[in-house]
Amino acid sequence: MPISQAELADRDKPMHLEANQLSIDDVKQISVFEGKVQLTQGTMVINADKIVVVQDKEGFKHGTATGQLTSFRQKRDNIDGYVEGYGERIEYDTKTAIIDFFGQARVKQDQDEVRGEHITYNSKTEIFQVNGTSNKGRVRAIIQPKNKRSSVGEPLSIKPTTILTKPNEHQ
Repeated sequence: MPISQAELADRDKPMHLEANQLSIDDVKQISVFEGKVQLTQGTMVINADKIVVVQDKEGFKHGTATGQLTSFRQKRDNIDGYVEGYGERIEYDTKTAIIDFFGQARVKQDQDEVRGEHITYNSKTEIFQVNGTSNKGRVRAIIQPKNKRSSVGEPLSIKPTTILTKPNEHQ
């Protein structure tokens, strides 16, 4: 199955943030954006109630977006189409290009969709790993037949799912 990539040029573009309020700690390299926050880097957009950005010594940034429901959207590289994700918390690491979705997590690509309590999305490889929780133990995926997918999109690439269950729990 061919794998496409998220818009690779996004990684080389500046990160723009807008919010109602901002506090910066230059010593610790931490910025806190609050109130209708929008983070944009190229075609990638994250919307949240609050985003905390920490910059490491090498200049890479790690952002944690929180809110009632945070959202993520990014154009796919060399393909018309987007990857969209939602969760109660989204963490984005510019060094690894990995986005983690936590709490009621959902990621969509064209008409395909995966759901779980934690989804890890590698925007370099467009591979998803979906995990359930110990009390629910299930993840969900909707993968459309090839003829129902958009003609320009590629199917989801899903890493084998890890389903966590309680000891002695029967499915």
